[in-house]
Amino acid sequence: MEWYFSLGLAIAVLMGLFALGIPVFAAFLTINVLGTLWLMGTAGFGMFANSIYDSMTSETLTTIALFVLMGELLFRSGSIDFIFDSLDTLMGRMKGRLYFFVVALSTLFGALSGSALAVTAMLSRSALPTMQQRGYDDRLSIGLILGGASLAPIIPPSLLVIIIGSMVDVSIARLLIAGILPGILLAALFILYVKVRITLDPSRAPAIDESGGGSAQEKRRALINMLPFSIIIFAVLGLILLGIATPSESAATGVLGALLVAAYYRKFSFKMAGEAVMSSLKVSTMIIVILACSKLFSQLLSFTGATSGLVNSVTGMELDPVWMLLILMLIPLIACMFIDQIAFMMVVIPIYAPLVKLYEFDPVWFWTLFLINISVGSLTPPFGYNLFAVKGAAPQMPMQTIYAAAWPIVICFLFAMLMLYWAPWLTTFLPSLI
Repeated sequence: MEWYFSLGLAIAVLMGLFALGIPVFAAFLTINVLGTLWLMGTAGFGMFANSIYDSMTSETLTTIALFVLMGELLFRSGSIDFIFDSLDTLMGRMKGRLYFFVVALSTLFGALSGSALAVTAMLSRSALPTMQQRGYDDRLSIGLILGGASLAPIIPPSLLVIIIGSMVDVSIARLLIAGILPGILLAALFILYVKVRITLDPSRAPAIDESGGGSAQEKRRALINMLPFSIIIFAVLGLILLGIATPSESAATGVLGALLVAAYYRKFSFKMAGEAVMSSLKVSTMIIVILACSKLFSQLLSFTGATSGLVNSVTGMELDPVWMLLILMLIPLIACMFIDQIAFMMVVIPIYAPLVKLYEFDPVWFWTLFLINISVGSLTPPFGYNLFAVKGAAPQMPMQTIYAAAWPIVICFLFAMLMLYWAPWLTTFLPSLI
């Protein structure tokens, strides 16, 4: 059978299973079982079992479980509320204060949780009603919530980065660090966008938001209340940058930091810790099972000759690297409007990996661009699923308003990707220090 038929059939069956609402791990498991039987018969289940065992016992995957546990501890303990209150005090009284507050808050929450969907839903339920009551523009408010939350997969610690690093031959530590400057760049673009909009049209924000801010003493207290979170930031990022710890070790120290922060705020309890452990076990197990099934899927593609056939075909086309990069970026931008990010990554990373090597793209730079791109897809109208998270959390908001809010943020993301293309050092500088 020709390689392109095998590849097309495998992807078509996967997309069909996803469309039927079958869980991602079950879809991959189904196609792996059918593919093994079809290609090798029952004798192939020995390879099947060995592949699953090797994937499930990989030390790298412990990083996923530990980062999930860290996020669960912070949110379930209520320690995250101190960030909310402290930022609210530190922002002071300024025109459009809550716009900047939402950008800062969603960036911090995204870094701590790693889930764009969770941050979008949380801020749409908590911050958006307050902004509406105080006369803030709906479109700007929703756009900043969507944009800030979409930084979650980019700013470390990011579960999606660990998944990518587990599937391709790239240092997870370097991939994690690579997201810092692009994340800051995107947050700065959101702030610039807001400043321009409220300068051109002052009616989009209250003249001065008198509800926030505080005395100098209150601001000092707010700053002190935020200091314990520097423990977590240093434990996760500082130890990696200093070369002291691997990602798995820094994730473990991040969990310890989350426990210390919860204890410092007197939010720790064994019941809370037990609930956090059980919840993180469910999420982590699902992700690790998906990864194991995806690895076998990529092995089956290699066995059919689909991987080598694709590389040979692309080589024969002699496409310019710029055009190839554009094609590789356009596919996730469109696909992630319809498909869950993890599900999409599982399908395309085994296909993309040999092409990245063939065209000699810097792997840290390419996979960071890829990660930003799938984040854009999840907030792009009309089908980006983060848009529906806003609608679910704020059902009174018309979809037309949500769509209109998303487009300027999409443009900010695309502009940032152009900057990262023309200035790749923004992505590669910090990883080069490791």
